[in-house]
Amino acid sequence: MAFASSAKLAVEVTRGGGFGFVGAAFATPDSLRQELAYTRQSFPDLGNRPLPIGLGFIGWLLDANEEQSKQVIDISLENNVQAIWLSFGADLSRWLRYIRISPANARATHKPLIFVQATSLNEALVAANEWKVDVIIAQGNEAGGHGGKAAPSTMVMLSEILAALPAQDAPPVLAAGGISNGSQAAAYLVAGAAGAVLGTRFALTPESPYPDYNKAAIQRAKSSDTVRTHALDWAWNLYSWPEGINGRGIRTKIVDDIDAGVPHEVVRARYAKAAETNDPDYMVTWCSQGASLMEDIKPAKELVEELHADIVRSLQKGQQLLA
Repeated sequence: MAFASSAKLAVEVTRGGGFGFVGAAFATPDSLRQELAYTRQSFPDLGNRPLPIGLGFIGWLLDANEEQSKQVIDISLENNVQAIWLSFGADLSRWLRYIRISPANARATHKPLIFVQATSLNEALVAANEWKVDVIIAQGNEAGGHGGKAAPSTMVMLSEILAALPAQDAPPVLAAGGISNGSQAAAYLVAGAAGAVLGTRFALTPESPYPDYNKAAIQRAKSSDTVRTHALDWAWNLYSWPEGINGRGIRTKIVDDIDAGVPHEVVRARYAKAAETNDPDYMVTWCSQGASLMEDIKPAKELVEELHADIVRSLQKGQQLLA
């Protein structure tokens, strides 16, 4: 599975045998309709069957514009997307309720699977036991972009959740955070994950809308170059993430300035000036700790096929240990 930021990328992931999600957090009704129309056109034999992609929404952004948020969710339901992913909200349950009682859901020929991202064991247990979600994403501290600043590693998070859920009738749990290749994904499958989620790795594809200078920064990065911080958001004048959530990206002089006590307005001015020239010393590049294992840019469909082959090889190696 890959979390993408455009329909073009999500479509190619699905074509490769994965399942692509479109990051729809900042979508307007018009932009979302365009993304979904592109998706349906990309599968001309689909007919009225569900679109083979999912849409991801951020809870606090849904809260910030409730009327528009209900519109984009209704559009998602009317277009029969296969899944909706929710994360980072003070009360995601209200949006789960809206999805389930929406008239658009009642009219839809397919009820979407509900994925909820968890950054702690407690969040996962609430999602499973109270919200009765279909899938839980266990996001560890290695993840790029936003996540729990106190989250444990992905392996520890996954293991905690699997140990706490009942053996029967529990939702499947997907591992997310820092995964760069098939051998890592295979390790999580052996540990009990139902699947793996990759985000940063798919930034390095031709279909990704990530700017070339950000892609180049990821290709250069080592795991030690990334940091969890609020500084990169503050350079964007963004202060609305819920308590306990920050972002992982490449450490630049933005972080150094914030850590040194430079006023935020000065940092924002420096960032705005640097953005005019794509200055690598003062850019914002969200990426995971796994960036050190990511170098080449290749088509998303080809990348999914490569990951699958790598997973199979890794699992076969593991079987040899039991021979």
